[in-house]
Amino acid sequence: MLRINKVVIISLLIFTQLSLNAQNNTNSPYTRFGYGELADRSFGAGRAMGGVGYGLRSSKQINPLNPASYSCMDSLTFLFDFGVSGQVSWFNDGTNQQRQLNGNVEYIALQFPITRRLAMSVGLLPYSHVGYEFGETRTEAGLDWGESFSGSGSISDLYVGAAYDIWKKRLSIGANVGFLFGNITHYRNLVFPTGSNADDVSRSERYEIRDLKLDFGIQYTHPLSKTESMTFGFTYSPAQKLSTTKYDIQLVGGSTSSGYTKNDTIKNYRYDIPNSYGFGVSYVKENKLTLAADFLYEDWANAYFDNEKGQFKNRTRVGAGMEYIPNDNNRFYLGRVRYRAGVHYSNSYLRVARSEENAYKGHGYDEYGVSLGFGLPLIDNRSFVNVSFEYVKIRPELRTMIDEQYFRFTVNYSFNELWFFKRKVD
Repeated sequence: MLRINKVVIISLLIFTQLSLNAQNNTNSPYTRFGYGELADRSFGAGRAMGGVGYGLRSSKQINPLNPASYSCMDSLTFLFDFGVSGQVSWFNDGTNQQRQLNGNVEYIALQFPITRRLAMSVGLLPYSHVGYEFGETRTEAGLDWGESFSGSGSISDLYVGAAYDIWKKRLSIGANVGFLFGNITHYRNLVFPTGSNADDVSRSERYEIRDLKLDFGIQYTHPLSKTESMTFGFTYSPAQKLSTTKYDIQLVGGSTSSGYTKNDTIKNYRYDIPNSYGFGVSYVKENKLTLAADFLYEDWANAYFDNEKGQFKNRTRVGAGMEYIPNDNNRFYLGRVRYRAGVHYSNSYLRVARSEENAYKGHGYDEYGVSLGFGLPLIDNRSFVNVSFEYVKIRPELRTMIDEQYFRFTVNYSFNELWFFKRKVD
């Protein structure tokens, strides 16, 4: 019990510091728009299997993608999951190339039983990230000036979830109640040469987001034999108008002493997150093989941002993956390792470079990814260190848009410990 108490204390400390100490884990110029880059919310095994999770049930892993999965855990155990990630990014605009390295403390979650049929989970997940910096020198009417853009920030999801088995480990329902919070800031600077009789202009737009988010899930497991089964999962997250405050600050003249500042606080603009529907299926041969596939649809086209509808387009994501265990009871360590692989595809919800010429429809990009990973069992064979590697290619709709490539790696620790079990002492 002392060991569990230490884990709980450490978990609470990480909870309080995670959002403060995390660094931007993106440098994409596309994050200048909307809520930025939407985060991958899968854990451990699912991350290496193409980001799947809607149809996955495991007593050894926390799976917040479908809250109905929480009830599959053993009633005597306690789960703790903590993950960090990093990535190397390559950007190419057709003329210039750039490479960046980012790292981030990504998520933390706890899961524990309440009764034999009821289990709960608490966690802190990323929702989106913003991080970019770029600029150029422009010329118009014989005047040269510099224009630069930068931004940073993130939105996090602090959730409490529960799941209940309503039919003998075959049918489970669950829900997450999350609190979305975070700040996103965009900067734009215009710098004119000395003697041009033009004032430098700096503008910052800061968004503060605070509101609730709901997720509902259901899973049905159909046994095929004593060691084989199929699980079907469905999730739904309703659209939500977010409580958002926007601070718009403009500084003209380069400094407050030589120019003037204009401040504007906007609280009545509308900002939405969309209806989201997820479906997944998995096939499991106990302690040997897992095959899984997911489909996600998000209705971004009907969401408002900055009080305007039509800035986004509907998003779909598909993923598939597998996990293979050579021999779970083998004394040879490599035989007990979980070997994982997956693929995924998604389109961006963003409409970039909207203009009158393209009827303000803008352009987006497609994302293709492949992943590999390993589940490394610890001495007790219940806890794992999960490692995943992912290559992602961003293909924009226009050749003049920026081409991006990523190599991402994630390490997470899944702690699985007996909680209420009391050993007998003779």
